Amino acid sequence: MQPHGDQGPSPLSSDLCPLGPTMISTESVLESGDQPYIPLQLLNNKHLPGKATPTAVLMDTSSPVVTANGVHDIEDRILRITGYYGYNPGYSSHRREDGSESQAETPGSETSEESRSYQTCTNTALKVLGGLLMVLCVSSSWVGTTQVVKLTFQSFSCPFFISWFSSNWNILFFPIYYSGHVVITREKQTPIQKFRECSKLFGEDGMTLKLFVKRTAPFSILWTLTSYLYLLALKKLTATDVSALYCCHKAFVFLLSWIVLKDRFMGVRIVAAIMAITGIVMMAYADGFHGDSFVGVALAVGSASTSALYKVLFKMFLGSASLGEVAHFLSTMGFFNLIFISCVPLILYFTKVEHWGSLSSLPWGYMCGLAGLWLVFNILVHVGVVLTYPILISIGTLLSVPGNAAVDVLKHEVIFSVVRLAATCIICLGFLLLLLPEEWDSVTLRFLANMADKKSEEHGEELTESSVNTQSRSRANGTVSIPLA
Repeated sequence: MQPHGDQGPSPLSSDLCPLGPTMISTESVLESGDQPYIPLQLLNNKHLPGKATPTAVLMDTSSPVVTANGVHDIEDRILRITGYYGYNPGYSSHRREDGSESQAETPGSETSEESRSYQTCTNTALKVLGGLLMVLCVSSSWVGTTQVVKLTFQSFSCPFFISWFSSNWNILFFPIYYSGHVVITREKQTPIQKFRECSKLFGEDGMTLKLFVKRTAPFSILWTLTSYLYLLALKKLTATDVSALYCCHKAFVFLLSWIVLKDRFMGVRIVAAIMAITGIVMMAYADGFHGDSFVGVALAVGSASTSALYKVLFKMFLGSASLGEVAHFLSTMGFFNLIFISCVPLILYFTKVEHWGSLSSLPWGYMCGLAGLWLVFNILVHVGVVLTYPILISIGTLLSVPGNAAVDVLKHEVIFSVVRLAATCIICLGFLLLLLPEEWDSVTLRFLANMADKKSEEHGEELTESSVNTQSRSRANGTVSIPLA
């Protein structure tokens, strides 16, 4: 019990007075080595009457106390109380006792981030370069296919037989895919096992005879119609005109997807579709609405329409299939074409619609070259979508128009009228508009906003520099500029 008259000051709680007096005892300083923070209070208030009050020492702020875990006590205490943003207890700005830096500033993390960013940039660059190479291959294969068809018609004018023969080569799609898959992944799967695995596209039970006919028949018929109408159009028009009109299938895909699949409405794609239709009308008007020109335009537009219907139905019923499933499906269509559609060329032969002599007289060189180029084109289109950006594959198809134009001018000496050139340019421009992504408007607005922000920041920095130069000149002249609050 202390006398009332000589009672010392009551202890100060560190929670109630976090920023208390700076006078603490030496014993408290010595005992704080194992504490997470220093309680700011007097050493002892229990002393005998007449004794002198224990002397307090002033804390040396020049040499801060560091605990065993490397935390600067006063700084951490202040940051904890004031709620400083980004504060993490135990990781102050000072070094730890062992001399190492805090975890957030380790050089290893910066090196790993740099390596990851470098790897990402390298992968993107390789993907772009591979895409550009894929563009050239797609364009060259499609130009070669169209030109070889024109050469084949000089000695063998049976478009349906050529279409049927080329479609049979789709059987090779899955064997080529399996060979590449084994080389890249080195999986120990037999072709039958892989074929059954990819047949899940038809359902969980795999492919049955009923599903084979039900799923494959409509797509095989559309595939045959597309190629047959394309070949008939090449008998009436130049390769440049047919390839340009075939690019309208992109507009038809958008219109069917908007109507059937309820895809997002985009005004710019409606404009592109209108441009495609305008180009078609101009192409038909080039030689008047009569004769082979008008029939050729109708056949090319029919080929583009069946191609668009094929793609929309594939997306509706089969969804986004993998590359193995697509290879399986195309090979299945090749088998269907070989088994069920082989009767059509025989009917056309006996009815004298498409008549040919003996099999030895057929131009097998041109026909095999045509079928091989067509197969390569289909492989590049489906593989390129997986390996690179799909927009580059579409650009490769579009570049077949100037490629065919160059061949027609240099080899066949075709002279294009102004109306045909204008129609071709309008169709190609509409095709490019259809390649714009769905969020192109928001991306463009965001880009313009970022550019405006950068310009405003640069303007603000210029104003700051000019004001600093003005102040320095005014101080040199003995005057001081006082900024207004």
